[in-house]
Amino acid sequence: MVVIGSLLCLASEASSQADGLKETSVLDSRVSRFLREARASWADLNVPYEDGKRIHDLVVKGGFTRILEIGTSTGHSTIWLAWAAAKTGGRVTTIEIDKGRHQRALENFKRAGVAAYIDARLADAHVLVPLLSGPFDFVFSDADKEWYLQYFLDLESKMSPGGCFAAHNALTGGPGVARFLEFVKRDPHFRTSVERGSGEGISISYRISD
Repeated sequence: MVVIGSLLCLASEASSQADGLKETSVLDSRVSRFLREARASWADLNVPYEDGKRIHDLVVKGGFTRILEIGTSTGHSTIWLAWAAAKTGGRVTTIEIDKGRHQRALENFKRAGVAAYIDARLADAHVLVPLLSGPFDFVFSDADKEWYLQYFLDLESKMSPGGCFAAHNALTGGPGVARFLEFVKRDPHFRTSVERGSGEGISISYRISD
């Protein structure tokens, strides 16, 4: 009886794993198809396809689960992050101040099949970000460039060891981004590099100590 019970338990576990793999495969196909078909249609300050893929890969490689995005726009980068979160067992909190863009993003999340992995906030990030409790292990900043440094200062103490603060437009963002990069590169608690990506640039800062 014990042997039979063990075999039934193993069979049940195998069945659950198979169901999980099937669900993952279905989601991968759905999101991949949506992103591919919509690739040329994004506007409204969304990131390029190449940069969306890069932040997805950063999340998956790091196994990050507590993800914050500042600047949803209509959801292109959020979908990449949510797709990654589906693979790591995580969830994305994303903030957008514009009601129209926020609403279009919600529709895109449903179409892509990733709405369950996203907590989308319609809010002013200047106000909301300091109130968030964290901790976060991945932050993607792609909102108002003059506020990049303040976002980093508001979140630095809420970043988990080994966590990553990534910022878009590292090469094209103007003086605000330059001030942010100058500060974060000097921060002894972070190791920062800048990748060209699509040409707009992504800065990647890993927390290396408390």
